[in-house]
Amino acid sequence: MSANLPFPEADAPDEAAAERARKLFVSEPEFLKGVVAMSGMPPADRTEICVAGRSNVGKSTLINALTGRRALARASNTPGRTQEINFFTLGQSHYLVDLPGYGYANAPVAVVAKWQALLQAYLAGRASLRRAFVLIDARHGVKDVDEEIMSLLDASAVTFQAVLTKADKVKDADRARALDRTRAALARHPAAYPELIVTSSEKGWGIETLRATIAGIE
Repeated sequence: MSANLPFPEADAPDEAAAERARKLFVSEPEFLKGVVAMSGMPPADRTEICVAGRSNVGKSTLINALTGRRALARASNTPGRTQEINFFTLGQSHYLVDLPGYGYANAPVAVVAKWQALLQAYLAGRASLRRAFVLIDARHGVKDVDEEIMSLLDASAVTFQAVLTKADKVKDADRARALDRTRAALARHPAAYPELIVTSSEKGWGIETLRATIAGIE
């Protein structure tokens, strides 16, 4: 990790961090419940991290890669299929929370408004939420809808960390430009965590780093 770069890439985990991550993710992550209203939230009795990303960013695929469970989160070719907040258990200590995808141009306005209201209520009112991971497609960089979710996280005082997805789908030079654009965007957001993670679910890039990062959050 270079100290000269704003928002440098997170280091690969050391042996102790990797072992802590292994213990957390070996504990058979399970789907707990899907929530469509704040009244349906499980007890806020453990460390909670959430994953946010626009539709088609590869969110479900990344969650499946993280947990080693191919079908734990439902991947879909239909953007915006996930219309609820999905809770997964990581051992006895963590919830991994899959937020509804955003940027869904084809969804009815009323449905989008309902999702947005639930998302805002969750981010503002969930005391056990420790960090959000905002997924950015390395092929496209930060979009306006990503800026919107980052601004919402700023307003909700929820620390968020940027995770680039599908990094194997772009050439090195294009990936470097996407990183530069992402860093410039993050600099505008006070809630942005000062490191980012570059991943490829297909190649396994960054998965161990992301696991270790999650396991290190208490």
